Amino acid sequence: MSTDQKSPDPGLFRTKSVEQSIRDTEEPEHALKKSLSAWDLTVFGVGVIIGTGIFVLTGKVAKENAGPATALAFIAAGVVCALAALCYAEFASTVPVAGSAYTFAYASLGELVAWIIGWDLVLEFALGTAVVAVGWSGYVRSLIDNAGWHLPRVLEGPDAPGGTFDLLAFLLVLVLTAVLVVGMKLSARITAVVVAIKVTVVMIVIIAGLFFIVGSNYQPFIPPSQVPPGGISGWDAPLVQLLFGYEPTNFGVMGIFTAASVVFFAFIGFDVVATAAEETRNPQRDMPRGILGSLLICTVLYVAVSIVVTGMQHYSELSVSAPLADAFKAVGHPVYGGIISFGAAVGLTTVCLILLLGQTRVFFAMSRDGLLPRFFSVTHPRFRTPYRPTILLGVVIAIVAGFTSINELATLVNIGTLFAFVLVAIGVIVLRRTRPDLHRSFRTPWVPMLPIISVAATVWLMLNLPGETWFRFAVWMVIGVAVYFLYGRSHSRLGKEGRDAKY
Repeated sequence: MSTDQKSPDPGLFRTKSVEQSIRDTEEPEHALKKSLSAWDLTVFGVGVIIGTGIFVLTGKVAKENAGPATALAFIAAGVVCALAALCYAEFASTVPVAGSAYTFAYASLGELVAWIIGWDLVLEFALGTAVVAVGWSGYVRSLIDNAGWHLPRVLEGPDAPGGTFDLLAFLLVLVLTAVLVVGMKLSARITAVVVAIKVTVVMIVIIAGLFFIVGSNYQPFIPPSQVPPGGISGWDAPLVQLLFGYEPTNFGVMGIFTAASVVFFAFIGFDVVATAAEETRNPQRDMPRGILGSLLICTVLYVAVSIVVTGMQHYSELSVSAPLADAFKAVGHPVYGGIISFGAAVGLTTVCLILLLGQTRVFFAMSRDGLLPRFFSVTHPRFRTPYRPTILLGVVIAIVAGFTSINELATLVNIGTLFAFVLVAIGVIVLRRTRPDLHRSFRTPWVPMLPIISVAATVWLMLNLPGETWFRFAVWMVIGVAVYFLYGRSHSRLGKEGRDAKY
């Protein structure tokens, strides 16, 4: 009896066969339109990766954690992502189904683990979309103010003095929701135009900034460890420091790892590419190219930008809110600063679009499996897009973006993504052992050693996140497990098939 013919295991760790996952994508009313190429996927990846991290976090971590060694922090985060990307590439080409890590876990680690990771991804993409929408709103308000126009303070969001509702962030999410409902190819075309603008701005920073580098700004390249004024105490400290009890410090070698755990937010995106596997014309060939290509391009750009910016202005003087633009203003070239602000505002649009895309595809996949109401897994009769979850989630996230402050949310997004990386790496090892017969057009090298290294590196970054972030993440996971036992377990299509097979 083949693996695909066996009756599903009725337990919590029942797995859904790869063949069944692929058959589900062929049901007419639950099928997505295949329209994306390797180029589209690479553009999507670059579009979502280059965003808040490069335009905002560079200054924050240089000033507070790593100094000029921020370039090493980007490299460390990029290496962790590359290890995970190799695992994602094997899964995405072998199981070309919407849902990314959720679908991969269902095929290898079982339903309960799949539910947990899907619940985790819902949080990651929802908060990520809201955070970036609020950041986009800030850049747009800055450009509006420079033009002499002003929004009423009450409509500038909770981060602004006197603000209560961020109208711009709210409207952005609603517009992007409409774009995703209309179709993926339209989304890809819009993304391609915006990515071209964004990469051009990044290249301007690199090339123009080279002429303003001062060698002394790199001294010392790795600033010595120091206890910040007032110290770091309580749950604000990285968990690794709380566990081992040594005095929390900034800078030094440990500062590089702390910075890497923060700038990791800048790399979130290549895993979103995997959520579009089902809408790719040739996923076996194009998914690995899209995932690895976008990650490589962005890592090179990140390292170059961080080296240039910390060379233009001493790390202790960098701006936290707009480091790239303000660095050019500091050397007497505000025109470049204006161009960068425009590029950031335009660029963050695609970040929101693709994070929202990832959110809806994971929700769609969970609904199609019965773990969420099947009502949400019906595609639009004309556009062949999951319009119901797209509209629902778009409206909810728009409201969250309107009323939410962005402080401390980025770290919660990071821990969710890192947790998904751990499970995907473990899933590659498990599926190699349980389904060695599967055709794998892309194979992760050096299994199981490389996935084990990926897990270790990912967990290390997770340990460098604040203890408070771990607590919030644990609360969300407990809620998710409760929802699974109250609804998902009894409505699971795989579970129903297993019960039917008994009688």
